[in-house]
Amino acid sequence: MLKEQNQTIIEVQHLKKSFGENVILKDISETVKAGQVICVIGPSGAGKSTFLRCLNVLEAPTSGKVLFEGNDLTGIKEDELNHLRQKMGMVFQSFNLFPNLTVLDNLQLAPLKVRKLAADQAKEQAEKLLAQVGLADKANDYPASLSGGQQQRVAIARALAMDPAVMLFDEPTSALDPEMVGEVLKVMRDLANSGMTMVVVTHEMGFAKEVADQIWFMADGYIQEKGKPADFFANPQTERAQDFLSKMLN
Repeated sequence: MLKEQNQTIIEVQHLKKSFGENVILKDISETVKAGQVICVIGPSGAGKSTFLRCLNVLEAPTSGKVLFEGNDLTGIKEDELNHLRQKMGMVFQSFNLFPNLTVLDNLQLAPLKVRKLAADQAKEQAEKLLAQVGLADKANDYPASLSGGQQQRVAIARALAMDPAVMLFDEPTSALDPEMVGEVLKVMRDLANSGMTMVVVTHEMGFAKEVADQIWFMADGYIQEKGKPADFFANPQTERAQDFLSKMLN
């Protein structure tokens, strides 16, 4: 579901998130436009994953608003929220596949139950998506027989099966062995090139440099700096970003 460029998909207004006394997100206001690839980077504990989970209200913000296609997700009923959430594909560090279902059935389940696709349509779409992520030959396998990289590619295909307007990725390669990272990043790179709107929390600096339209550098509960990858990596403006990059890139 690719949108016209420059259309706002997500708008975050003064987002704050606390867990008890622990303030994770302090005041974030940002916009994600259609077709943009945003890579959110920063040190551990910066609040990156919490921020991502607030975008589809898996974590309810303590205050502030999250607007998705103009709808305030923080102020609507649960059934409306669930309906809008269907258009926000989410890929986690852990693959969260159903172990008792084949790969094909994992992809067909939500389209059949939630989107109410006809069985032949859901199957055709699932097969097409498996081919897209390079796993057409694994349709009848079970998740346990797949490598971590293959499982994560299935998880991406499963999110795409809901025809989302935006894809949210939370450190999608962090649980993978190094040799499997490349195959997942390739699928994400292809997705970005196709025009999909993406917000990616990642520690893969090479991927961020190559694929992102904007880097959002997060630390201490704020987005401290943002900019085009070439500018950010060559000439970070804040001391916090300079310190982070010196540790990551050396």
